[in-house]
Amino acid sequence: MQDLKTVDDGKKNIKTVQFAIFKMTCASCVNVVEKTLENKGKASKASVNLIGEKAMIEYDPNVTSVEDMIKAVEIVGYGAEIIEEKGSKNIASVLNLDIQGMTCSSCSTAVQKVLNKVPGVIDASVNLTTEKAAIRYIPSETKYSDMIKAVEKIGYGASLIEEDLLKSDPQDERRKKEEKDLKTKLLVSALLSIPIFLLSMAPSFLSFDILAILIDGGNEILLLDLIPLNMFLLFLLATPVQFWAGWRFHRGAYKAIKAGYGNMDVLVSLGTNAAYFYSILALILPFIEHSYFETSAFLITFILFGKYLEHRAKGKTSEAIKKLMGLQAKTAVLIKDGEEIQVPIESVQKNDILLVKPGEKIPVDGIVTFGNSEVDESMLTGESLPVEKSEGSNVIGATINKNGLLKIKAEKIGQESTLAQIVKLVEDAQASKAPIQALADKISAIFVPIVILIAIGTFLFWFSGYSLFNFQGIRPLPENMDPFLFSFLSAITVLVIACPCALGLATPTAVMVGTGKGAEYGILIKGAEALEAAHKIDTVIFDKTGTITKGAPEVTNIISFNTMKENEILILSASAEKGSEHVLGEAIVSKALDSGLSLKQIDSFQAISGQGISVEIENKNYFIGNRRLMNNKKLEIPADVEAKISILESEGKTVMIVAQDKIIGIIAVADTIKETSGIAVAELQKLGLKTVMITGDNRKTAEAIAKEAGIDEVIAEVMPEDKSNSVKELQNQGKIVAMVGDGINDAPALAQANIGYAMGRGTDVAMESGDIVLMRDDLQDIPKSISLSKKTISKIRQNFIWAFGYNIVLIPIAAAILFLPFGILLPPAAAGLAMASSSVSVVTNSLLLKRWKPKTA
Repeated sequence: MQDLKTVDDGKKNIKTVQFAIFKMTCASCVNVVEKTLENKGKASKASVNLIGEKAMIEYDPNVTSVEDMIKAVEIVGYGAEIIEEKGSKNIASVLNLDIQGMTCSSCSTAVQKVLNKVPGVIDASVNLTTEKAAIRYIPSETKYSDMIKAVEKIGYGASLIEEDLLKSDPQDERRKKEEKDLKTKLLVSALLSIPIFLLSMAPSFLSFDILAILIDGGNEILLLDLIPLNMFLLFLLATPVQFWAGWRFHRGAYKAIKAGYGNMDVLVSLGTNAAYFYSILALILPFIEHSYFETSAFLITFILFGKYLEHRAKGKTSEAIKKLMGLQAKTAVLIKDGEEIQVPIESVQKNDILLVKPGEKIPVDGIVTFGNSEVDESMLTGESLPVEKSEGSNVIGATINKNGLLKIKAEKIGQESTLAQIVKLVEDAQASKAPIQALADKISAIFVPIVILIAIGTFLFWFSGYSLFNFQGIRPLPENMDPFLFSFLSAITVLVIACPCALGLATPTAVMVGTGKGAEYGILIKGAEALEAAHKIDTVIFDKTGTITKGAPEVTNIISFNTMKENEILILSASAEKGSEHVLGEAIVSKALDSGLSLKQIDSFQAISGQGISVEIENKNYFIGNRRLMNNKKLEIPADVEAKISILESEGKTVMIVAQDKIIGIIAVADTIKETSGIAVAELQKLGLKTVMITGDNRKTAEAIAKEAGIDEVIAEVMPEDKSNSVKELQNQGKIVAMVGDGINDAPALAQANIGYAMGRGTDVAMESGDIVLMRDDLQDIPKSISLSKKTISKIRQNFIWAFGYNIVLIPIAAAILFLPFGILLPPAAAGLAMASSSVSVVTNSLLLKRWKPKTA
């Protein structure tokens, strides 16, 4: 799947940066931030995710800067900070140091200065009062011990605050703080709303004038005489609810209106302020009999309740990330000068030798230098069976050493580790936007203005209907209501029932849960677009070697066609293939070495793509490859040789011809298919998908392998560079194509396909190449990913049906459309409760995806 990441056409240098975005509340906010980044921030393209609170931005550094884009976002009332700039491995980390020995501001200045001079430190801030230093640094360029040494060198003491190493990411901390704030304001507003409700229902004996309480002696003051006690108490109780608990809505509305756009805050603020200030008028004007302080208070309380539930539910959508981050080992046992030293995981450096005891987590990615054991990799790959490890084996950080003592050499640390890459892939996927979201974004952009117009129209319709026309004759107004009050309350109800939030949450909540669920089963979906597209696939193309087959071929036959012995043919071929990186060549070399044969020195070597190799050994030229190579070198293949080759190929073996000035012999190599390949192919066919195998092998060998796996169609004798053309041909026929490979020699085909599936147990090349990475190297995960895609898209559609249906049905009801025919009128407080429940329903429905389990798991 083609995805713009970095473009350099000589005129433009497009970079990609990721921001954390704060204070968004609904889909309208998303639209505003995107438009602000693209228009005022001059970004080439911006995609904002409401749930992940992130923005992926493409920009030209010659046109704008990160600082300018952040400033543009802040001007319209939101917060932004940079998370990562792609194309750079310089991802900053933060740590705190305790500083000892400082006595004055000169000391703190000196420490700050020396820390800022440490290579790899971005900036350091030292606080004299707390005796702490906060440092942003690049882990690949420096480590905390370098900073401590720098401080100690100028005569102060420094030590690492270790609990900081386990601190969750700043966004998570921010969300927790916001949730706590919401909870506090909800509790206070709920406690105040109880007496507000009781007072609003109070009998008439509580409705005497304040004058009777405050003034003795009968001297009447007109203003006080007009304010009933219960109404005054309602004012006192409702005011903190309106302006303290509800301040977030008013502040958001002010910033939105100031910046020239509308969002949920505008609707809530308009509705609640209208009810509140009408009630203020009722408090001081004798001809207005009823106040609606309880309406504004209930609205704020119900909406805060909905926001709190929504916030908690949204937090659960990112649990997959938290689980992955929690897998990281916190410490490692470093072997240094023969001693075993327990150190924080952050202090481990490349090439450190680490000790891993049975039952312990492997701290970082590395290579086993001593010992034998089995390692449980299920937490990362979904593979249930332990994997055997011995000297030279690769191990992955965060996996568990089962039963043997291992020593490993650290290879990948920090952001380079497999776990960090997986977390990053899932985070990026969850922050991406699915194409299906486009319609909701367009509607969200005009939603709030339309709702305000509907509210104004509602007021004008009912006020004119009951004032100028004979609506009273059709349906009398409710008791204690005049045309103005009825119209006014109906308009408020329209404002507060409208819910743009549900539209904005419909897609990202499902995408977050879906991608997280995929990661749980070792299926890494690299973007919302891939998650959406997977369920549309109708054709799956498999690369043969290492995908359908195990990728570990073995020599099965060596046949001589002249006086040269079989071992001599093997020595000659292995010597020639010693410089080759092809798996078939590696199989021949392994066979020779396992047989104890000594290889010859080669004088020259040339690899001929898709055909074989040409070498010079002992001043003689030899050719080893397929029929095409022989034809190109004008070497005739005798009938008896061709017959033998055909027999071997019909058995699914790949035959390499060895020749000098004529055919010397042939070597047959067989690569057995994976146990699960046939099962996976059958599952895909049950789903109605066409299966195709593509290979550079000759047709007979390819058809034999395809027949064994049950594959429908074979594309054989294809050069590696032409595989993408085969994908394109199928796409030109209207097919939605998935390409499955290891990303090594089929990266162009993976990129050309609608969906590229990369196999390879988390290797760098697989992580980079595919749209979906299969950590288990198991083809059965392809039908699982399609099933997950279908389930996720189903949830998104359900969410949209609810979000659109809710607004389409309830906004007219809020506008009192049912009043004339049936006498049904929706109170504003009930509208607030309905609005609060709408977005919660969408998030809860998405969370049901957590129950998804693959049928074959």
